[in-house]
Amino acid sequence: MTLTEPARETPAAGASPTPSAPQAQQFISWVTLAMMTTASVANLRPSPSMALYGLAAVFLYLVPAVVFLLPTALVSAELASGWTGGVYRWVSEGLSKPLGFLAVWCQFAMTIAYYPSLLAYVASTFAYVIDPRLADNGLYIAVVIVVIYWAGVFISSRGTKAVAGLAGMGLVIGTLIPGVVLVALGLVFLAQGNPSAAPMDSGHFLPPWTGLASLVLIVGNFLSYAGMEMNGVHVASLREPGKQFPRSVFAATGLVLLIFILPALAISWVMPGEDLSLTAGVMQAFQGFFDHFGVGWLTKVVGVLLVAAALGGMLTWLAGPAKGLLMVSRQEGYLPPVLQKLNRRGVPRNIMVAQGVLTTLIALLYAFIPDVSSAYWIFSVITTQIYLVVYLLMFAAVVRLRRTQPDRPRGFRVPAVRLVAGVGFVASVAAMCIGFVPPEQFGGGPLWRYLLTVGGGLLVLGLLAPLAFLKFRKPHWVAPEHRA
Repeated sequence: MTLTEPARETPAAGASPTPSAPQAQQFISWVTLAMMTTASVANLRPSPSMALYGLAAVFLYLVPAVVFLLPTALVSAELASGWTGGVYRWVSEGLSKPLGFLAVWCQFAMTIAYYPSLLAYVASTFAYVIDPRLADNGLYIAVVIVVIYWAGVFISSRGTKAVAGLAGMGLVIGTLIPGVVLVALGLVFLAQGNPSAAPMDSGHFLPPWTGLASLVLIVGNFLSYAGMEMNGVHVASLREPGKQFPRSVFAATGLVLLIFILPALAISWVMPGEDLSLTAGVMQAFQGFFDHFGVGWLTKVVGVLLVAAALGGMLTWLAGPAKGLLMVSRQEGYLPPVLQKLNRRGVPRNIMVAQGVLTTLIALLYAFIPDVSSAYWIFSVITTQIYLVVYLLMFAAVVRLRRTQPDRPRGFRVPAVRLVAGVGFVASVAAMCIGFVPPEQFGGGPLWRYLLTVGGGLLVLGLLAPLAFLKFRKPHWVAPEHRA
C-alpha cells in the first residue's frame, strides 16, 4: 500500500548544505530493492482462491503479472524518480488536483473494505488454534473483525512503536517459513504416492472455459499484486537506475510468482476445490498435511505464526493511508476540520474512528451472509475495484506527463511508455469489468444482490464520497499553516 507524502522542495542551486544534510548518496543494490519489493507484495492470503483452479493457477498468476504487475512497477518508477509526493502529486501534475484527490482518497477508501477481508482471514486462521468449526461461523468472524480492528485503532492512536518491527518479521514468519513448509509437505505427500486432489497434467494448465464466471477469481490477483508501486520511490537510490531497476523488477516478479504459485499448488494437492474455504484454505491445507504425517498439533503453531504476522503488519500500517489523506487535505482543504484533527501524538484519530465505523458496519455483514467465503470474496472485489481507480489515474498521468513535461529530469524512463501504460490501463479496466461477474463457485445468491453490493461499494466509497467532499469544500478547510 502506497503512502502519500507531501511534496518536498529541493534546495536552490548553489545553496550551502545545512549541517544535517547528507554528505554522500547512500546507494542500495538492485537485489536489496528486489527483496524489499517482494516483501511489500507477496503473502499467502490469496493462495486458497487460486488453489481452486489447480494447475491452472500458474496461468492465472502469470497473466496479471505480465499485463498489470510489470506495467505498475515500471510506471511508478518513472513517476517516483521525477516527482516526490506520491500518487497525489503524480496525478495532480499529470491530470488535475481533483483527480489527484480522487487517487489519494481511493488509496484510503480501499482499506475500509480491505480490513474486513484481511481480518476475516485472521479470524479463520485463528479458529484452527481454538476450534476449526468456527472458521465458517459468520458471527464469530464479525466479532473478531470488530474487536481486533478497534484494538488496532486504540494501539495506533497512542503512537506506540512497539509493533513496528513486526512488519519486517511478517515476511519471514508469516510468509516464507509457512510457505516453504507448505510446499515441502506437499512434495513429500506426492512423493509418497498419494494422488493430488486436483489434476496436475498438461491438459489442466488452462482453466476450463464456461464463460466469464470461470475466470472471475483472477480479479483477486490484481489486489494481490497491488503495492508493487510502493518501492518506486527508491529508484533514486540505485547507482544505475536505467539498468538496475528493470533488473530488480523482473527479479521481484519472479520471487513474487514463486511465493504465490507454489503454495497455491500445494493447497490444491491436498484439498479438493469443493471443500476449500477462501478464508481458511491455508489452514485447511496445513491441517490436512499435518494430520497425514501424524503431527496434527503443529497446525496450531502455524496458525499462531500466521495470525501474529498478519496482525503485526496491520498494526504497522493501520494509520498510514489516513495520514496520507490527512497531509493532502490539510494543504488543500479537501476534508472538514473535524477530520483533520490530530491527537497529541500526531495520529489522525478522527479519520481512523470514522473509518472504523464503516469498517464495523461492513464486518457485521459476515453475521448475516451465510457463506463466509462468499462474503470474503465480495469484500476483496470491492477493495480491488476501488484500488484499480488509483492505477487507472496513474497510467493516464504518466503518459500525459511525458507530453506536458518531457524535459523534467527522471531517474528512470519507461521504454515504450504509451504501450506499457496502455497495457496496464486496459488490464485494469478489464479487471474492473470482470469483477462485476459473480464467480461460478458462489452462484447461490441472486445476481442483483452481488451487483448491488460490489457496484454500490465502488460507487459510494470510491466515487460519491470524494465527489461530495470536493463539491462542499470550503476555503476555511485549508489548515492555517497552509493558507496564503
